[in-house]
Amino acid sequence: MKKLVLALTAMAAFTGPALAADMAAKAPLRAAPVAYAPSWTGCYIGGGGGFGMWNQENTLFDDTTLPRTQLSAGTTGGGRGYFGTVGGGCDYQFGLGTWNVVVGAFGDYDFASMKGHPNFTGGLYGEEKLSSQWSVGGRIGALVTPNLLTYFSAGYTEAEFDQVNLLNAFGAIGTPAGTYFGSRSYSGYFLGAGDEYALSFLPGLFWKTEYRFSDLDTKNNPIRFTAGNALIGASLDSHKYVHTIRSELVYRFNWGGPVVAKY
Repeated sequence: MKKLVLALTAMAAFTGPALAADMAAKAPLRAAPVAYAPSWTGCYIGGGGGFGMWNQENTLFDDTTLPRTQLSAGTTGGGRGYFGTVGGGCDYQFGLGTWNVVVGAFGDYDFASMKGHPNFTGGLYGEEKLSSQWSVGGRIGALVTPNLLTYFSAGYTEAEFDQVNLLNAFGAIGTPAGTYFGSRSYSGYFLGAGDEYALSFLPGLFWKTEYRFSDLDTKNNPIRFTAGNALIGASLDSHKYVHTIRSELVYRFNWGGPVVAKY
């Protein structure tokens, strides 16, 4: 019996390492992890909101003379408030040297309630509201990381300001003056800068934040009587500017799944 035990022990001592080596050789090797990144090429829709401020430069004129007579020095005023936004566009990603560049075109529409008071002399004032603004333009940016894009934007924009019912600034302050100037659309250009981040928990979902400045043109606003709608013989020239900060969730339809990152 002792001889049998010794024989089995010796056999185990010699065959154990060999068996272990054989098992190690046959064990499958796990592939090295591959870095993935979202594709920024594709079309998208988005929605969100933000906060905005507008300001203006106003001058009151007498329209009964030729040329018009300036009745007040230039004054400034403005308003602020919140807005919602919807939009869409298309982007294209490509390599440029060591950079990964994204270019695209887009359009969006803001439905807003940014209220303020036109500030001008003449004994009148009133509440003015920016109620909507739409923009079309393009953007160009670079990928800081596979998931983070920083960009600049620019384009054309139009903003709608609602009718202003004028009130008395002297005497019975705050009572209706019986005059108004109508709603007007102001057009101009915008410049913006922002970043967009690909959210990892849902492929195709991105989060975008952008600051945008709009320089709008100067419009002449004839003042009218509320009763009868006749001109009173005076008008207000107004040049407007708009500042907004917007944050949106964006979904890309053809995000294309993960692609190999080259960073």
